[in-house]
Parts: sequence; structure tokens; C-alpha cells
Amino acid sequence: MKQLEVIFRDYNQNTGGRGAQERFSFPLAVPAKNSHHGSFLLQNNSELKGGIKIAILLDMKVQYQIGALVLFALFIGTAVFTSKKNQTAELKPHIASEALAAKFDYLSQNGNSSCSANFQKSIPEMSNTDHIRGSCCSPMSFHRYSEQVEGLKKYANIPEIPPDPYDIEANLAKRLMGYYDIELTPEEQKAYDYAMANSHEKGPCCCKCWRWYVYGGLGKYLIRNYGFTGEQLTKIWNLSDGCGGNEEHNHFRNSS
Repeated sequence: MKQLEVIFRDYNQNTGGRGAQERFSFPLAVPAKNSHHGSFLLQNNSELKGGIKIAILLDMKVQYQIGALVLFALFIGTAVFTSKKNQTAELKPHIASEALAAKFDYLSQNGNSSCSANFQKSIPEMSNTDHIRGSCCSPMSFHRYSEQVEGLKKYANIPEIPPDPYDIEANLAKRLMGYYDIELTPEEQKAYDYAMANSHEKGPCCCKCWRWYVYGGLGKYLIRNYGFTGEQLTKIWNLSDGCGGNEEHNHFRNSS
């Protein structure tokens, strides 16, 4: 009986009191006219059954409506999340490109690199936190610079390879210059000689400036410790060209 009372109460509330107008309410009985013991008879039994059915249908309808609203909210939330995720993914390359452009502007306008012998001699005296920035000879090209930085990402697992040939930590430059004195075996020397003959600059740099010894030392270290071939070293030297200009603008090596 308690369950029926709840159903009828909900039905009356959802129908604006219609249940009362249709003469089925709780308690669902009226005193019998000829009863001396206070017994009760169900009032309008047929209407009662109909009311129960309606109450159940209304309860199911409300549940369906709530379920539909929940599904709709989940759909909207998923759509918004997916949209934001896609927008973030689309923005990442744009943000990275802007950051690279900003760095290019800084390096191309605030370089401290020089081909002079005095600059080379000053590197050992630099603080380990200092950086050697900018090109040595020709103005930097953003197109070529972006290609170089992107290409060098492939070698990110080798800490000795500078990720940016126009922005090198002084501490790393010192270490690489020290590797220039490594004596290669005849087989290792063949790999080094191949890079000398086939790289864009015909060597680690276009002239025997500080870059020549830094990237020459890097080449010997890669051959000795990582087993680099001549072809692999050639790629590294080409990607690490810090002379400025475009890829097709090759410099002539100064033998002095």
C-alpha cells in the first residue's frame, strides 16, 4: 500500500491534481454503506487500475527524459572537448613556428660569433653558461635555419650534437674542440675523409675558424664513439653549417 501511495502522489503532482479529479486518491477506499464493522470497499476499481498504469507510464517518461538529457549533456561535453583538443593540436605548429621565428630574429641580430683567431682563443675563457650565437660569414636565412633545426631533432639522443648550430653553449664548444686532437684509426679516418670531400663546405666549416675545430672534433667523436660512417657525418656537418646563407650557397674553404 505504501508503494501505491507514492505512485498516486507522484501522479497527482505530475498531472496538476488530475488524479483527485478522476476520483482515485489515497486512501483508496470509502466506507461501505451497510457495514457495521468499518470495512472498506475499493472506490472505482477500474479507474484505479487505469491510474496505476498512467502513473507508471509517467514515471517511465520522466526517466527517459532524464536519460535523454544526460546523453545530450555528454554529447555536448565530448564535442566541446574534442573541438578544443583539435584547436590545440592545430595551434601547436603555429606556436612552434612563431617561437622559432622569434629566436631566428634574435640570433640573426645579436650574434657574437666571429671567424677571427682572437675569438677562437677567447672560447676557453668563456663562462660555461655563455653561448656562441649567430653566423660567421653570411647573413642567416630563416628558411635554411628552420630546415637545419628540424633536421637536427633526429639526433636529439646524442647530447654532443648541438641542436642549434647558431646557438651553441660555450661549455659544449670547449669539449668538442678538445676532441679535435683524437687520433683516428685508418678505417675511421676514411669516414672522416669522406665527409671532408662530400660536405657542402668541404669540411666542418668554410674556414679554419672556431667552428672548424668544434665540428671537426664532433666528427671525430661521433666516428669513434658512435660508429658514424662518412655519409652520416656528412649529414651532420651539412645540417650544422653555421656560415649563414642558403643551402645552395657554399663557401670555399680557407686553407690558411
